[in-house]
Amino acid sequence: MKYKRILLKLSGEALMGDRQYGIDPKRLANYASEIKQVTDKGIEVAVVIGGGNIFRGVAGASNGMDRVQGDHMGMLATVINGLALQSALEDEGIQTRLQSAVQINEVAEPFIRRRAIRHLEKGRVVIFGGGTGNPYFTTDSAAVLRAIEIGADVILKGTRVDGIYTADPEKDENATKFDNITFDDVLKKGLKVMDTTAFTLSQENELPIIVFDMNTPGNLLKVVSGDNIGTKVNL
Repeated sequence: MKYKRILLKLSGEALMGDRQYGIDPKRLANYASEIKQVTDKGIEVAVVIGGGNIFRGVAGASNGMDRVQGDHMGMLATVINGLALQSALEDEGIQTRLQSAVQINEVAEPFIRRRAIRHLEKGRVVIFGGGTGNPYFTTDSAAVLRAIEIGADVILKGTRVDGIYTADPEKDENATKFDNITFDDVLKKGLKVMDTTAFTLSQENELPIIVFDMNTPGNLLKVVSGDNIGTKVNL
């Protein structure tokens, strides 16, 4: 295996499947199965999930809601998604721990770095909920921050497209895919990989990002095996 410890970033929207909102149990089960293939190989897996399938703070703010309140609602949405993924993983027989940056002790452990690392060393999947615990920061930022804190080898951003393109491939049929691209080139070309805060943090800490299609069965295992899947962003 090319990587020993990974952080998998999933969007909340990815959990919707073909639905308009909420969680698709079938999609959730598929993701749990993909993660199990990786943990069976001895890979240590941490996960950060967004909350956009339930609530987005930015969207709430654009409709007149206080941004801080909206972001707190979004953080709670990520905990709901984390609980759903935890249940799906445990159905696959995977020991899982949910840690939240927002203290909800009845349903999740508080985020404690050393405890998270110990869980990973014991072969448990650790799901990080609650974002960074602060408003104005996205779950992309939370993913990069947690990846750095736990010493992950790479951030794997699972999406519904198979990498980074010159334009949105769903809108532009002439868009071409990058197999490899540098952090500087992503910024120069104005490509949307993560928000600027998250992307810059990853660049400063020399933490590579791989964007790949999470919805194709077997892709996650191929990525951690070192296959040329998706687009790799590095120095």
